[in-house]
Amino acid sequence: MKHLFLLLTFTIILVSCKQKEESSYQKIDPNAIFTNTDSIPNKHYVGSQKCKECHPNQFKDWEGSHHDKSMQKANRQSIIAPFNGEVFKSQGVTSTFFQKEGKFYVNTEGRDGNNHDYEIIYTFGLTPLQQYIVLFPDGQYQCLRTAFDVQKKKWFDLYPDFKVVHKEWLHWSRGGLNWNTMCADCHSTNVKKNYNEKDHSYNTNYAIINVSCEACHGPGKDHVKNALVEGNNYKNDGTMQMVGLGSKELVDACARCHARRENISLHHTPQGTFLDHYFPQLITEPIYHADGQILDEDYVYGSFVQSKMYHNGVSCKDCHNPHSTKRKFDDNRLCMQCHDGATFNVESHHKHKMGTEEAMCINCHMPGKYYMGNDFRRDHSFRIPRPDLSLKYGTPNACAGCHKDKDDQWAYDNFVKLYGEPKKNHFSDKLAPGIKGEVGGRDSLMILAHDTIYPNIARASAVSNLRNYGGQINVSEVLKFLKDDSPMVKAATVDLLADLNLGTEHYKAVLPLLKDAKRSVRVKAFFTLSSVPYSKIPEEYKDFYNKVKVEFANYLKATGEFSGGRMKRAQYYLNKGKTENAIHTLEDALKLDPINNIVRTTLANLYYQVKDYKKSEEAYKTILEQEPGYGLTNYNYGLLLNELGRPKEAIIQLEQGLKFMPENDRIAYNLSLLYYKNKQTKKAITVLDTQLKRSENNADLIYLMAYIHNETNQKVKAKEYAKKLIEIDPTNQQYQNFYNILNQ
Repeated sequence: MKHLFLLLTFTIILVSCKQKEESSYQKIDPNAIFTNTDSIPNKHYVGSQKCKECHPNQFKDWEGSHHDKSMQKANRQSIIAPFNGEVFKSQGVTSTFFQKEGKFYVNTEGRDGNNHDYEIIYTFGLTPLQQYIVLFPDGQYQCLRTAFDVQKKKWFDLYPDFKVVHKEWLHWSRGGLNWNTMCADCHSTNVKKNYNEKDHSYNTNYAIINVSCEACHGPGKDHVKNALVEGNNYKNDGTMQMVGLGSKELVDACARCHARRENISLHHTPQGTFLDHYFPQLITEPIYHADGQILDEDYVYGSFVQSKMYHNGVSCKDCHNPHSTKRKFDDNRLCMQCHDGATFNVESHHKHKMGTEEAMCINCHMPGKYYMGNDFRRDHSFRIPRPDLSLKYGTPNACAGCHKDKDDQWAYDNFVKLYGEPKKNHFSDKLAPGIKGEVGGRDSLMILAHDTIYPNIARASAVSNLRNYGGQINVSEVLKFLKDDSPMVKAATVDLLADLNLGTEHYKAVLPLLKDAKRSVRVKAFFTLSSVPYSKIPEEYKDFYNKVKVEFANYLKATGEFSGGRMKRAQYYLNKGKTENAIHTLEDALKLDPINNIVRTTLANLYYQVKDYKKSEEAYKTILEQEPGYGLTNYNYGLLLNELGRPKEAIIQLEQGLKFMPENDRIAYNLSLLYYKNKQTKKAITVLDTQLKRSENNADLIYLMAYIHNETNQKVKAKEYAKKLIEIDPTNQQYQNFYNILNQ
């Protein structure tokens, strides 16, 4: 039974406890190979009050900002909520917020499913909501699921429509709302996670509690020392980052915390570039809509780098004060910094009455949605509304989004009336068909991936989404992307090769990426090469291979507290032929997330491979109990039962699988085959006949139909189906031979 891994992305990177004294942390050449693995000692950070002495204006902007108040120790000054005995109920859980002896507490459901009193240790955020953090004995700081709406002055549930069982990863007391991993690195300065894999505990610390000046500019020790020595003669000496950056470098610097991304390095330092420490979430469903608009949280970067603004030199600081984080203007002057007001800030362009909300540029070109209950965030891809794509793919458009009483057809008709047919020159015209699996979608993705006029994130996403087309991929064409100028495209390509198991056969094409300037590319290349025996690595690459092996090990450590990180490690072991190691790793992953049935399904398949049939069956039963209604589990369990010589039970499971997933041709095929082998020929033909009405050109179904009719002496029918096979694929010799035999 073939095992399948879903490799998850990881949103936060934290740093290790290893410390090393260094005199400076200067920004390095972005094209140089960055391999430093040392963290920065906390004592290299001098604190924002020291920065204020020479930079009072910047400090004034920063003070009181979201960055300043990103995290605070809990006290009456920092806590916005009353904590005067309020009772909040949601999804069967009752939470009570109160004070006792000058401290703040919540009584709510804990890890064991029972209510306990928990002391509030930290506050998280400022507005529009504030979260509260408690400490567990294992060093895990957890963010409560119930947050306080600062504007409406009331408690609310972050997941109001989603019941979370206390054993689940998403329960507030577990991984999904764990501060150490999910939050700390971007809410405090120089965080060191100090995660212990053996007992899943933490000894996390930081240099400064909030997002201080040095969170962005880097440790100030050397900068302050040099400034004091040189006095009025001091000039920037490279000891502080964020000085003299180009627009793209600045966006990358902000992206560290404003991007949904996979962690690549064990910890972050100011050295290296974004792709040395992280790899961004590419455009895939359900994170994004098929056209690249925001759906789940993407933290801005993934949207912004899609935009023409980004590619024309606009950066975060052009719209936002980098110290206060506020927009420079709250009206159309923001956009008129670059765009001609006489052309765009007029009613003839936007077709709305001047001075109204509807006439705001951002309401047409930056629609948004609410996250975390009440936090409205705008899409930063700055796109023209495309109601034509909405009609085809169900993607949103600003017109229908604002006119709630209208539909997408109305939006399209009026768009055409006002502006003419939409110009189909955006990357989404090629990406959406590929993501949605349209006829010709694979070719659209290939065209997009090759065309360098489009954003690199769109091109990389096109490569990534080729995995939807499996055997239809032209491998020789895909291998060309390994030499692309974009590191993002190269990284997406090696990921694709790994997922489709193409790396072993074509490993020589991947080897040069072990020397790539970006660590994310090197690490991904190493994983793709992990199934290649070390003896096959040419001598000229072995030194690089061994160095990147250390980087890959640190990458696994950085993601080790995620079940997805353990899955990646298990896949590495499988690539190395170490099945038992993979099983133990996945068993540990289930300890982190007992209801992760992606892990459990993989384990069930591996148990089967090592002939531990009892554990395999137990795993499938657990999945069916936890997630009834997912047909693929019934299908896989049915295949196991059949191979164990229990065909009647197997048929029951496959029947259930087809009930839940009637469009799945593979389930229908195997159920029909089981029916036939167990002398239920009429049922076998009925299932095939029904399925062929859905998938009339599925060759496997047609072949089985021809075979069954032939075996039951219905020669005429068998010939009809065999003839159809040849019509579908005239060059297939197997079909031709089968047809000839029937006509003998």
